[in-house]
Amino acid sequence: MTTPTDLIGDIHGHADRLKALLRKLGYERKNGAYRHPGRKVVFVGDYIDRGPDNPGVVQLVREMVDAGSAVALCGNHEFNAICFNTPKEGGGYLRQHTAKNTHQHAATLEQHRGRKGDYDSAIEWFKTLPLFLETPGLRAVHACWDGAVINRLQEVLVGANIPEDLLPEAAEKGTDLYNWVEITCKGKEAGLPEGYSFHDKDGHERREIRIKWWQNPAGQSFQDMSVLPDLGLDHLPFHNSDIGHYPSGECLVFFGHYWLKGTPELLTPNACCLDYSVAKGGVLTAYRFDGERELNGGKLVWV
Repeated sequence: MTTPTDLIGDIHGHADRLKALLRKLGYERKNGAYRHPGRKVVFVGDYIDRGPDNPGVVQLVREMVDAGSAVALCGNHEFNAICFNTPKEGGGYLRQHTAKNTHQHAATLEQHRGRKGDYDSAIEWFKTLPLFLETPGLRAVHACWDGAVINRLQEVLVGANIPEDLLPEAAEKGTDLYNWVEITCKGKEAGLPEGYSFHDKDGHERREIRIKWWQNPAGQSFQDMSVLPDLGLDHLPFHNSDIGHYPSGECLVFFGHYWLKGTPELLTPNACCLDYSVAKGGVLTAYRFDGERELNGGKLVWV
């Protein structure tokens, strides 16, 4: 029998909002962790960076995992933090300490100032987090469930998490493992036709778009398939035939990562994004799963 499960999206250091959502879902803190008499939580990753209480979020989620009342997946921010703190052979780190990378991790670093033991412990804990989860009736991942990629990862990973000896390969751009982790933790990209580009929010020129992998690309434009709105690509037919999508007949899949805005809603009858930009003035979102085979928008809950 499937355990009733509450899936929770990206938290990014917002511990108070997480506590409020757990209480709204009927969880109470008992014996050192939030618990529910008949349910458990699946967190889809991104516990840290940007928000006001990153240590508090890590502690709360970790307590629930240790108590058996939650499963926590690895998001791209946890993977980035691991690489940011893992020395690279020959000097430096697997994730370079550039101004951009350090800025992204700044809130977490600042809030752990004077708490090196807690920070080091958090990084070690991140290494234990699986990249994906599949149970009867549901799949969960941080950014993208690609069946072929998941199968390849299952061949090389241990318990769906990256062994320490494979971290250099996972962080090395161009390797198969790097590409598989990128898709799973950050999503799929598609190159724009020759001569087309756009500038992102930081002013960098981009020639690829992050795509809606849950959406059938047939008859769509590049704008239709782009996660980012208003790129002016409506006139360009999407013709990347080698990029598949999540089939309508597959079981329910839950994920975060995409900084959606507005009122939480379902993407398709079997795909649910739970990231509604809590760190950018949005809401922290959950879905209450009870074994159904088709998603029900009335089971989305947020604070």
